[in-house]
Parts: sequence; C-alpha cells; structure tokens
Amino acid sequence: MNPRTDPTTNPSRPSSDPADYFAATFRALQQNMEYALQGKSAVVRLALTCLFAGGHLLVEDVPGVGKTTLAKGIANSLEASWHRIQFTPDLLPSDITGTSVYDQSDGRFTFRPGPVFAHLVLADEINRASPKTQSALLEVMEEHQVTENGVTHPVPRPFLVIATQNPIDLEGTYRLPEAQLDRFLLRIAVGYPDLDAETAILTGRATRALPELARVSTVEQVSWMIQYAGTIHVAPTIARYVAELVHATRSREELRLGASPRGSLALMRAAQAWAACEGRGYVTPDDVKALAEPVLAHRLLLDPDAELRGVRPQQVLAEVLRAVPVPAAAGVS
Repeated sequence: MNPRTDPTTNPSRPSSDPADYFAATFRALQQNMEYALQGKSAVVRLALTCLFAGGHLLVEDVPGVGKTTLAKGIANSLEASWHRIQFTPDLLPSDITGTSVYDQSDGRFTFRPGPVFAHLVLADEINRASPKTQSALLEVMEEHQVTENGVTHPVPRPFLVIATQNPIDLEGTYRLPEAQLDRFLLRIAVGYPDLDAETAILTGRATRALPELARVSTVEQVSWMIQYAGTIHVAPTIARYVAELVHATRSREELRLGASPRGSLALMRAAQAWAACEGRGYVTPDDVKALAEPVLAHRLLLDPDAELRGVRPQQVLAEVLRAVPVPAAAGVS
C-alpha cells in the first residue's frame, strides 16, 4: 500500500498516547517528503526536527542537489501557506516585509503584507541580497513580527524560514555575519545522492515533473507538535552535558569564538524534538551528540591560524565530543 494513502501512516486525530501520535505524524511527513527528495532520510529528519523545535533552517550546498526541493517538500506536505523569495542584489527590505500604500478612496495608508507573511518562507540564495535586506528577514525570524509606521503585524504561526545559500559561487554575494548565522537553529547540507537514488530520480522524472505530494498534516497539528516537543524531559545531567559541550568550545585554541548560550538553548530544543520524533518522552546523550554538529558548527568562528591549516569547525566539535565525558545515566532521572 502506498504510505501516502495508508491511514495508519497519516493520523487524523491525536491518539491516547501523545508520544505515539507525535512519532506517527512525524513518520508520515518524513515518508511523504522522501518521495520528492529520494535517498536523503537523514536530511529530511533534520529539517523536520528544526520545524518541530520551532527554529529556522539554513541549507548550504552546491546547486542542483535538492535544497529548494526540500523546502517545497515540507510546504507541500502541510496544509499551510508558503512563499518563495528569490534573493537578488536589488531586493529591498520592503519587498519581503511589505509596505504601506496610500489609498485615495479613504485617504489612509494601508499595509500590504510582503511574502514573509506565510507559515513557511523559502529564502532562496539569501547571500545574494544586500546586508540590509538580509537583516530585515532575520529580524522577522527573531521577532515573528513586522513593524511598519509604528504598527506591529505578527506573522502566521507556526513560522519557519528555510534559507539556502551556495558556498562555492561567491561572486556577487554578501556573506552572512556570525551574529546572523546564530539565528538559524540548524545548518545542514543536502549532499549528492548515491548511485541508486540518482538512478531512481532519472527514471522517475524522465517523463514527468516533481511528484505531487499529499497533504499529511495541518497547521494545528504542527503547532501542537512544537508545543509538545518543548515538554520533553531533559534531566539535569543532560542539561549539564549540553552546557559542558558548549562551554568547551569557548576554550579551544582553534576557535576565536565559541558557541553562545543561544547555542546551548538551541541544542537542547533540537534534542527535545529529536527525542519526540522517536516516540520518547526524554532526551538521551545520543540525541545531543547526533545534533551537535548541525546545531553548533555554524556558530563557531575559527582562529585565522587554524583556518590556514585547513581545520574545520566540524573537526573541532568532534574533538570536543570525544573530550567531554558522557553522562552515565540514560537521562530519564
């Protein structure tokens, strides 16, 4: 049976066990998205984890590997509004946030919302826009609202921004500063598909466009799941483990800048959502270790000497994970 039509993979109402309901809805979304992004289960899971942790996602990779497909897959799997913004050097802040227009009929200014007013916003090639336009989007990401002429206009909830950027072609781009990178909960790379997945893509799309995805979840379900993920138990030993990992990044000689307390909070929130996806009501050290790189790597600033030696933030994090003792308890106490 096709999982997109199987009712057991598409729960329409909360079950008696919230953990089972969360895990079942997550599996339905993941299976649905993998029709569009084949062979990338780990990438899809990280993207959905970011959604349910209530954060924003930065997808950094070379062209043509499915960055936009990933964002479209999430949007098409939800009964939610979404907009795509193609970032260019001449894009103005008002082009994304909206602007006030004078209405001659009643002699007043009327606010016309920009494309940022959607549940999911795809900011394609964000590093091609000017810093002023980038800052306008990042402000909305942080505040979840737009202020125009002293009037506050909240964006829809849940609100997820998926920004993409190409790390190779840097001509005509504006690099995101570290303070702005810190606003993204996770940074991931899609990567090239393996041989079997690429063959399936070629044979499946030779005569048709991207597969039409079923709607398997609603805005109300996602809002509930975000709230539920925030209730997942984090034992004091696990919280201490998160703090020790982040604290260790601040004393590494290879780093000029370690992760901030925002990084600690982001890692804990992501670990809670990761645990909920597995149907567990508590976070384990393995959850924290699985998410350390996508949550923390983009928050680290290498020392110039280390950068010249070819050291990467991922290597530093791997050493930190090896050096910091893992809590002996399972994390349920």
